[in-house]
Amino acid sequence: MFSSVVAKMIGFGVLETLYMTLVSTAIAYIIGLPLGVALVVTDGSQHPLVKGINTVLGIVVNFLRSVPFLILLVALIPFTRAIVGTSIGSTATIVPLVIASAPFIARLVESSLKEVDKGVIEAAQCMGASMTQIIYKVMLPEAKPSLIVGSAIAVTTILSYSALAGFVGGGGLGDIAVRYGYYRYQEDIMIITVLLLVVIVQILQEIGMKVAKINDKRI
Repeated sequence: MFSSVVAKMIGFGVLETLYMTLVSTAIAYIIGLPLGVALVVTDGSQHPLVKGINTVLGIVVNFLRSVPFLILLVALIPFTRAIVGTSIGSTATIVPLVIASAPFIARLVESSLKEVDKGVIEAAQCMGASMTQIIYKVMLPEAKPSLIVGSAIAVTTILSYSALAGFVGGGGLGDIAVRYGYYRYQEDIMIITVLLLVVIVQILQEIGMKVAKINDKRI
């Protein structure tokens, strides 16, 4: 059914997919985590400057989240080429993946932090804790299980984005599925790549849920 060349190509596609997904997730969290924290701490403020910052951040996040990834991928081709020198391949795909997923992660982080019991935050404030201490010693530790669950959701979403990048030569399993399954009508290769994507999603999701359960103090 498959030659050794095809098997090696699919194996390399799996590695490329994991590379794009994990690196993009890590970079997107570096951007999205502080962005999500900023959305929470500036929310509800009556200070004009802080209120303005929250409004601007909200608009930027909502705008980037509302653009379909495939359109964003094409629109960012000149920017991607300027950053990495090319617009095709797995490394080039990381650029639009980060830009598309960072706002999504920011909203996940915002949702997780807003679940923290306000009484715990108020108690820390009464003890004279600064905003920085409240963020790092109260909000983030209390929201840790929810943040981990959110990371599992984020990584699987980014994985699906990476598969879409195959339509513009983004590399990975998505690229193999498009080139062989769509253009060459080799349905067997398409089925294998789809099954592999499903398996990778299930593994990453299961790991995330188990880590979240381990870190959940309520269990």
